[in-house]
Amino acid sequence: MISQKIYSVSELNKETKDLLSNHFSFIQVEGEISNLSQPSSGHIYFSLKDKKAQIRCAMFKSQLRRLTFTPSNGKQIIISAQVSLYEARGDYQLIADKMQQAGEGDLQLAFEKLKSKLFNEGLFDQDIKQSLPVLPKCIGVITSPSGAAIHDILSVLNRRFPAIPVIIYPTSVQGATAKVEICYAIKTANQHQQVDIILLARGGGSLEDLWCFNEECVARAIVNSKTPIISGIGHEVDFTIADFVADLRAPTPSAAAENAVPNQQSWINNFHVLEQQLKNLVSHQLNQHQQSINWLHKRLKQQHPGQQYQRLAQTLDNLEARLQRIIQSRIKQETHILAKQNFLLQRHNPKNRIERYQQQLNYLTNRFNHAIESKLEKLKRKQASLIHTLNAISPLATLERGYSITSLTQSNCIISRSEQLSIDDTIKTRFAQGSIISQIKQINHD
Repeated sequence: MISQKIYSVSELNKETKDLLSNHFSFIQVEGEISNLSQPSSGHIYFSLKDKKAQIRCAMFKSQLRRLTFTPSNGKQIIISAQVSLYEARGDYQLIADKMQQAGEGDLQLAFEKLKSKLFNEGLFDQDIKQSLPVLPKCIGVITSPSGAAIHDILSVLNRRFPAIPVIIYPTSVQGATAKVEICYAIKTANQHQQVDIILLARGGGSLEDLWCFNEECVARAIVNSKTPIISGIGHEVDFTIADFVADLRAPTPSAAAENAVPNQQSWINNFHVLEQQLKNLVSHQLNQHQQSINWLHKRLKQQHPGQQYQRLAQTLDNLEARLQRIIQSRIKQETHILAKQNFLLQRHNPKNRIERYQQQLNYLTNRFNHAIESKLEKLKRKQASLIHTLNAISPLATLERGYSITSLTQSNCIISRSEQLSIDDTIKTRFAQGSIISQIKQINHD
């Protein structure tokens, strides 16, 4: 009788383990995850099954760190594994080294093929990308209304510039209908023309989860959009076709919101600078006009009143009219600028602060007008006093004998002959007491 070796249980399990490891080495197995568990060690243990059978599997913590998705029960996967046997219990098992979602390899090939096609068409070129508005009037967001991305985006926009309105175009961002919904949302936003920038966003996920953003129809919808689009899809390491064709690619949804709007505080600071510049400009203009008035007043005192009265009176009237026009023009211009800035400020700043600034501006404008009116009134009183004093020696005394002086109201030019006049001209006739305004209806040159 041939003597046979008697194995211990440990020896049998060890040799079986070596046999399996040497024969199969690393193989790829596809199946569905079930009975998944992850103890405190960080390793995971699960069963891989199909319709007829299942096998126990293990994947250690060091390999798990390289995964781009989270394993879960019911997920179809492909693992690269070594066939082994757990000697302590005699359990036949697979030790997984790599894991990917089933079909992900085909998706990657499709991704690279479409990427190459669109690149060759020039759809990734920087020259065709649109510039983003400095201050959007309204922001459109295309994403899932229930995902974390929309909350992150709204939080960032509210922090940076809460006055800018936001329109949400709710879509699916995963699944068979997602690409159609995204294309429709982009088309709708362009047709309605309510927004001048669009954020296309969703949170992170696997290549399969993000696949709707790798569809050709979505890429072409982004390129054809007349409204600039910022993509904020997945995490920083995730890249989709939509990122390459978008006008700007942001690494996350929050970063997309950061890039969409400026910082509100910097705009408020600019308004403060403009307000101070306006005050300085008005003050400078007032000082210049005051110096001109003082100089003219000094010249008036230095010249003989009887000889210079008419010229100085006309000059003073011209300067007064010019000063009024300049002041009114400046007030109108600065008021227009202020109204424009106030409009922007009312849209983008807290209401109470705007009202306070408006009250201050009204107060300063009233003081400014009052000061000008007061100064002009003083000059008129001085002029009246001079007229009264000089009346006795002025040529105007001739007016007491029935003569009159006629001048054009537009230029104050004295009329001495009819050739100076035209039909519909307005003239001023001055008598010894009072004056009249007339309009020329007929001219005789006899």
